[in-house]
Amino acid sequence: MSTLTRRHLLRRAALSATSATAAGTGLGATTTAAVVGTAGGCDDPDESAADPDTAAAPAGPLRFPPDFGWGAATSAYQIEGAAKEDGRGESVWDTFSRTPGRVRNGDTGDVAADHYHRWRDDLDLMRDLGLRSYRFSISWPRIQADGTGAPNQRGLDFYRRLVDGLHERGIAPMATLFHWDLPQALQDAGGWESRDVAHRFADYADAVFRALGDRVPVWLTINEPKTVVQNGYLSGHHAPGRQDPDAAYLVAHHLQLAHGLAVQALRAVGGAGRIGPAFNLHPCYPADDTPEAAAATRLYDGYENRLYLDSVLRGSYPQDVLADLGPDSRMVRGIRDGDLAVISAPVDLLAVQYYTPIYVTAGGGTVRRWPTSEADWQQIYPDGMYDILTRVTRDYGPIPLTVTENGLPTPDVLGADGTVDDAGRIDFLRDHLAAAHRAIGAGVPLESFHVWSLLDNFEWAEGYDQRWGLVYVDYPTQHRVLKRSAHWYRTVIARNGL
Repeated sequence: MSTLTRRHLLRRAALSATSATAAGTGLGATTTAAVVGTAGGCDDPDESAADPDTAAAPAGPLRFPPDFGWGAATSAYQIEGAAKEDGRGESVWDTFSRTPGRVRNGDTGDVAADHYHRWRDDLDLMRDLGLRSYRFSISWPRIQADGTGAPNQRGLDFYRRLVDGLHERGIAPMATLFHWDLPQALQDAGGWESRDVAHRFADYADAVFRALGDRVPVWLTINEPKTVVQNGYLSGHHAPGRQDPDAAYLVAHHLQLAHGLAVQALRAVGGAGRIGPAFNLHPCYPADDTPEAAAATRLYDGYENRLYLDSVLRGSYPQDVLADLGPDSRMVRGIRDGDLAVISAPVDLLAVQYYTPIYVTAGGGTVRRWPTSEADWQQIYPDGMYDILTRVTRDYGPIPLTVTENGLPTPDVLGADGTVDDAGRIDFLRDHLAAAHRAIGAGVPLESFHVWSLLDNFEWAEGYDQRWGLVYVDYPTQHRVLKRSAHWYRTVIARNGL
């Protein structure tokens, strides 16, 4: 790996979505750079949305397909709590969050939103909102304390109760097998740098499929492998807190391998559920109209999107990325015969998570074009939703798609009247849903949409400072309050559209 490539990878991690640690600049923040030109073969910004100050709201009713899956999403470490109960082992996020200086305010997920004890009430909230789908994750260390061996029945029973409770309320479960909470014992044995961990993941997946497979219609394998790579192994501000570019992309390969092995495991047990990966995809645009910016954008897109999409959906890694990493990189040397056949085992759907666009300069850096949310890595550009959904369908064919995360943090405060007025979240979701509706009209087979997040929760390195939920959580009391956005979303679901 060249010195230039190493420097660009570290800069990419620092600027990637979900990697910033500084406080946000707010919904009304000014942009820091202008963008001209087109994507040069990547994603073209829609000209109708060129000016965020004049972008119009939907002119009339927008109705979604009759069976559209309106949902919300969470993850285990961010909401469950009960970190030491019922046989749960430690995860890398337990270790990371308890390490001084790693998480804002020293926050941990030890209690989080206490969903482990309050799941029945939380399911009732989902029912009252009218949710048709709930995307959650299963905690690997709750099923296997050290990542190996016989499954912990108490852990399986918790998820069985959760899944059964969803069915009783008419809500379809969508379960994610891995949302970053690797058992610490496996990290001590090498973590995702070890090829063996991909096989341990397959064993874990097999146990979960055998216990719950008859009750879960949709399985997602690995959540955002890119974030593990960029934030866990490039910037180091997520668990396990490494800064090692050469290790990072070996980790990427092993995460993709783990995905493929889990797909094979579901097929082997005869599971009737559908299965696919969950990728956070960022449309990449040139920051100007020069050939150099177009070329840099193409490579940037390779690291952001094609590395993951191509391997799963085409059975190959993008050659420009492999060439940039170099033949001596640990990733290139770690690819074995047959690996890509495993990684590209046929999937039933693709989960897309969209938060922000990326604008790439001729030198391979990035600039900002749009206002940001409180998470200052997140530029608010709804047409990026349309661009990334149509790009996937255009480039990879009509694979069914589900949006499994889309949302933003807002400065939510519980008012004296007991309400939370998060008008900014309503505006954000309305505009992104309109973009998703336009993508459906353009032929994208989008099946469902899940707001991130159902509940305020532990937001990784930001601790509890950022609130992303439709439901306000008063952490000292664990009292739940439906925000204004939750009431709005309930109406959207009831109307099946905007």
